[in-house]
Amino acid sequence: MFELLVNGFLLGIGLAMDAFSVSLANGLNEPRMKPGKMCGIAGMFAFFQALMPMTGWLCIHTIVQYFQAFEKLIPWIALALLGYIGGKMLYEGIKNKDGEIEKPAVGFGALVVQGIATSIDALSVGFTIADYNVFDALKTALVIAAVTFVICVAGVAIGKKVGTKIAGKASILGGAILVFIGLEIFITSWF
Repeated sequence: MFELLVNGFLLGIGLAMDAFSVSLANGLNEPRMKPGKMCGIAGMFAFFQALMPMTGWLCIHTIVQYFQAFEKLIPWIALALLGYIGGKMLYEGIKNKDGEIEKPAVGFGALVVQGIATSIDALSVGFTIADYNVFDALKTALVIAAVTFVICVAGVAIGKKVGTKIAGKASILGGAILVFIGLEIFITSWF
Protein backbone atom coordinates (compact mmCIF):
# COMPACT_ATOMS: atom_id res chain seq x y z
CA MET A 1 0.00 0.00 0.00
CA PHE A 2 2.82 2.44 0.89
CA GLU A 3 4.49 1.74 -2.47
CA LEU A 4 1.24 2.62 -4.28
CA LEU A 5 1.00 5.94 -2.45
CA VAL A 6 4.60 6.86 -3.15
CA ASN A 7 4.28 5.83 -6.81
CA GLY A 8 1.03 7.79 -7.17
CA PHE A 9 2.57 10.82 -5.46
CA LEU A 10 5.62 10.84 -7.73
CA LEU A 11 3.51 10.25 -10.83
CA GLY A 12 1.20 13.06 -9.70
CA ILE A 13 4.08 15.52 -9.37
CA GLY A 14 5.45 14.61 -12.78
CA LEU A 15 2.10 14.69 -14.53
CA ALA A 16 0.93 17.92 -12.88
CA MET A 17 3.71 20.15 -14.22
CA ASP A 18 1.92 21.00 -17.47
CA ALA A 19 -1.33 21.53 -15.55
CA PHE A 20 0.55 23.77 -13.09
CA SER A 21 1.85 25.91 -15.94
CA VAL A 22 -1.59 26.24 -17.50
CA SER A 23 -3.06 27.04 -14.06
CA LEU A 24 -0.43 29.74 -13.72
CA ALA A 25 -1.44 31.12 -17.13
CA ASN A 26 -5.11 31.08 -16.11
CA GLY A 27 -4.30 32.99 -12.93
CA LEU A 28 -2.24 35.49 -14.94
CA ASN A 29 -5.11 35.96 -17.34
CA GLU A 30 -7.73 36.46 -14.64
CA PRO A 31 -6.13 38.12 -11.58
CA ARG A 32 -9.49 38.78 -9.86
CA MET A 33 -10.52 35.11 -9.95
CA LYS A 34 -12.62 33.98 -6.99
CA PRO A 35 -11.54 31.02 -4.81
CA GLY A 36 -14.41 28.86 -6.08
CA LYS A 37 -13.23 29.19 -9.65
CA MET A 38 -9.65 28.51 -8.56
CA CYS A 39 -10.81 25.23 -7.03
CA GLY A 40 -12.89 24.50 -10.14
CA ILE A 41 -9.83 24.90 -12.36
CA ALA A 42 -7.70 22.73 -10.10
CA GLY A 43 -10.54 20.20 -9.88
CA MET A 44 -10.85 19.98 -13.65
CA PHE A 45 -7.14 19.32 -14.06
CA ALA A 46 -7.20 16.78 -11.21
CA PHE A 47 -10.18 15.01 -12.80
CA PHE A 48 -8.45 14.61 -16.15
CA GLN A 49 -5.12 13.66 -14.55
CA ALA A 50 -6.94 10.78 -12.81
CA LEU A 51 -9.14 9.86 -15.78
CA MET A 52 -6.36 9.54 -18.34
CA PRO A 53 -4.20 6.95 -16.51
CA MET A 54 -7.32 4.91 -15.80
CA THR A 55 -8.27 5.15 -19.47
CA GLY A 56 -4.75 4.02 -20.41
CA TRP A 57 -4.99 1.16 -17.90
CA LEU A 58 -8.35 0.15 -19.38
CA CYS A 59 -6.96 0.28 -22.91
CA ILE A 60 -4.07 -1.99 -21.93
CA HIS A 61 -6.53 -4.51 -20.53
CA THR A 62 -8.98 -4.36 -23.44
CA ILE A 63 -8.03 -2.75 -26.76
CA VAL A 64 -4.24 -2.42 -26.61
CA GLN A 65 -3.68 -2.63 -30.38
CA TYR A 66 -5.99 0.35 -31.02
CA PHE A 67 -4.43 2.41 -28.22
CA GLN A 68 -0.94 1.93 -29.59
CA ALA A 69 -2.04 3.42 -32.92
CA PHE A 70 -3.62 6.40 -31.12
CA GLU A 71 -0.54 6.99 -28.95
CA LYS A 72 1.40 8.47 -31.90
CA LEU A 73 -1.23 11.25 -32.18
CA ILE A 74 -0.98 12.41 -28.55
CA PRO A 75 1.72 15.09 -29.12
CA TRP A 76 -0.13 16.45 -32.17
CA ILE A 77 -3.41 16.69 -30.24
CA ALA A 78 -1.76 18.47 -27.29
CA LEU A 79 0.01 20.90 -29.64
CA ALA A 80 -3.21 21.70 -31.50
CA LEU A 81 -5.34 22.19 -28.38
CA LEU A 82 -2.84 24.28 -26.41
CA GLY A 83 -1.76 26.19 -29.52
CA TYR A 84 -5.35 27.14 -30.23
CA ILE A 85 -6.16 28.27 -26.69
CA GLY A 86 -2.80 30.03 -26.24
CA GLY A 87 -3.04 31.67 -29.63
CA LYS A 88 -6.51 32.93 -28.81
CA MET A 89 -5.25 34.38 -25.50
CA LEU A 90 -2.32 36.01 -27.30
CA TYR A 91 -4.62 37.51 -29.92
CA GLU A 92 -7.04 38.87 -27.32
CA GLY A 93 -4.16 40.25 -25.23
CA ILE A 94 -2.63 42.06 -28.19
CA LYS A 95 -6.03 43.28 -29.41
CA ASN A 96 -6.95 44.60 -25.95
CA LYS A 97 -4.12 47.12 -25.59
CA ASP A 98 -5.55 49.03 -22.62
CA GLY A 99 -5.26 45.93 -20.42
CA GLU A 100 -8.81 45.87 -19.15
CA ILE A 101 -10.35 42.48 -18.65
CA GLU A 102 -13.62 42.41 -20.53
CA LYS A 103 -14.84 38.99 -19.35
CA PRO A 104 -13.56 36.01 -17.39
CA ALA A 105 -10.76 34.52 -19.44
CA VAL A 106 -11.40 30.83 -18.90
CA GLY A 107 -14.85 29.44 -19.59
CA PHE A 108 -15.92 25.87 -18.91
CA GLY A 109 -15.34 24.71 -22.50
CA ALA A 110 -11.83 26.16 -22.63
CA LEU A 111 -11.08 24.60 -19.25
CA VAL A 112 -12.16 21.16 -20.47
CA VAL A 113 -9.91 21.53 -23.52
CA GLN A 114 -7.02 22.62 -21.29
CA GLY A 115 -7.66 19.65 -18.99
CA ILE A 116 -7.58 17.20 -21.87
CA ALA A 117 -4.57 18.81 -23.52
CA THR A 118 -2.44 18.81 -20.36
CA SER A 119 -3.39 15.29 -19.31
CA ILE A 120 -3.50 13.43 -22.60
CA ASP A 121 0.11 12.29 -22.13
CA ALA A 122 -1.03 10.67 -18.88
CA LEU A 123 -2.74 8.00 -20.98
CA SER A 124 0.63 6.32 -21.27
CA VAL A 125 0.83 6.11 -17.46
CA GLY A 126 -1.70 3.33 -17.94
CA PHE A 127 1.24 1.30 -19.24
CA THR A 128 3.22 1.80 -16.04
CA ILE A 129 0.32 0.71 -13.85
CA ALA A 130 -0.85 -2.06 -16.19
CA ASP A 131 0.12 -4.80 -13.73
CA TYR A 132 -2.01 -3.24 -10.95
CA ASN A 133 -5.44 -4.62 -10.24
CA VAL A 134 -8.33 -2.23 -10.84
CA PHE A 135 -8.50 -1.07 -7.21
CA ASP A 136 -4.78 -0.34 -6.98
CA ALA A 137 -4.90 1.50 -10.32
CA LEU A 138 -7.85 3.55 -9.04
CA LYS A 139 -6.03 4.37 -5.78
CA THR A 140 -3.00 5.53 -7.78
CA ALA A 141 -5.21 7.67 -10.02
CA LEU A 142 -6.84 9.28 -6.97
CA VAL A 143 -3.44 10.11 -5.45
CA ILE A 144 -2.42 11.64 -8.80
CA ALA A 145 -5.63 13.71 -8.75
CA ALA A 146 -5.03 14.95 -5.20
CA VAL A 147 -1.45 15.97 -5.95
CA THR A 148 -2.54 17.69 -9.17
CA PHE A 149 -5.29 19.58 -7.34
CA VAL A 150 -2.88 21.01 -4.76
CA ILE A 151 -0.26 21.92 -7.36
CA CYS A 152 -2.84 23.59 -9.62
CA VAL A 153 -4.38 25.66 -6.81
CA ALA A 154 -0.86 26.91 -6.10
CA GLY A 155 -0.34 27.65 -9.81
CA VAL A 156 -3.54 29.71 -10.09
CA ALA A 157 -2.73 31.58 -6.87
CA ILE A 158 0.79 32.45 -8.07
CA GLY A 159 -0.57 33.48 -11.46
CA LYS A 160 -3.20 35.71 -9.84
CA LYS A 161 -0.57 37.41 -7.70
CA VAL A 162 1.73 38.07 -10.65
CA GLY A 163 -1.22 38.87 -12.95
CA THR A 164 -2.33 41.69 -10.68
CA LYS A 165 1.13 43.27 -11.00
CA ILE A 166 1.38 42.98 -14.80
CA ALA A 167 -2.32 43.52 -15.57
CA GLY A 168 -2.14 44.63 -19.22
CA LYS A 169 0.34 41.99 -20.38
CA ALA A 170 -1.04 39.01 -18.43
CA SER A 171 -3.12 37.63 -21.30
CA ILE A 172 -0.15 37.81 -23.65
CA LEU A 173 2.13 36.07 -21.14
CA GLY A 174 -0.51 33.43 -20.35
CA GLY A 175 -1.10 32.71 -24.04
CA ALA A 176 2.63 32.46 -24.68
CA ILE A 177 2.96 29.96 -21.81
CA LEU A 178 0.21 27.76 -23.27
CA VAL A 179 1.76 27.81 -26.75
CA PHE A 180 5.16 27.00 -25.22
CA ILE A 181 3.72 24.02 -23.28
CA GLY A 182 2.10 22.69 -26.45
CA LEU A 183 5.42 22.97 -28.29
CA GLU A 184 7.29 21.39 -25.37
CA ILE A 185 4.97 18.35 -25.31
CA PHE A 186 5.27 18.01 -29.07
CA ILE A 187 9.06 18.40 -29.26
CA THR A 188 9.86 16.15 -26.29
CA SER A 189 7.71 13.37 -27.78
CA TRP A 190 10.27 13.08 -30.60
CA PHE A 191 13.34 12.87 -28.35
